[in-house]
Amino acid sequence: MARPREFDEDRVLEAVMETFWSNGYRGTSAQALVDATGLGRGSLYAAYVNKHGLLEQALLRYRSRAQAHAAQLRAPGSPVKRLRKLMQDMVDDDLKASRRRGCLATNSAIEVAGRDGRISQLVRENFAILRHAIEETVRRAQVAGEIPARANPKKLGLFLFNAVQGLRVLGQTTPVRDRALLTAIIDQTLASLK
Repeated sequence: MARPREFDEDRVLEAVMETFWSNGYRGTSAQALVDATGLGRGSLYAAYVNKHGLLEQALLRYRSRAQAHAAQLRAPGSPVKRLRKLMQDMVDDDLKASRRRGCLATNSAIEVAGRDGRISQLVRENFAILRHAIEETVRRAQVAGEIPARANPKKLGLFLFNAVQGLRVLGQTTPVRDRALLTAIIDQTLASLK
């Protein structure tokens, strides 16, 4: 019988996620994970096998971020205004952060997923949460008359999802003084829906 874990798993996994999110997979050492979690290396790896297993747990935990964004889109109000708010909030969050981290799922896709099937799957699952919520928002916008009914909601959802992820990447390198450039991308993206 396995021994129960003698640590606060939520706190540990939050620290693991934050460490990978800040440093990337290659930039996260075993010592950085030990320092962040306060656990010994043996305890950490006994619970989560290895660094790869810890990245898997970080991506599973990161789903709550995608779910929060999806909930933001499902809130009452104009669907197109909800999309705009989501995109602008992401830009503003990225620009105000002391460390520009972007999106953990996107960063993991770029750094690891192309060489690792399990990480690729977890990234796709993270992406699917927001992509489906965006597609639902497009459908609601069509019903509300904000987007033409003839438009294909799945294709528009993919287009908007791509724009959101692109903004997350640009937010890592855009100076705060150039916020208007990112807002212009949001404006142009949403204007193209009409």
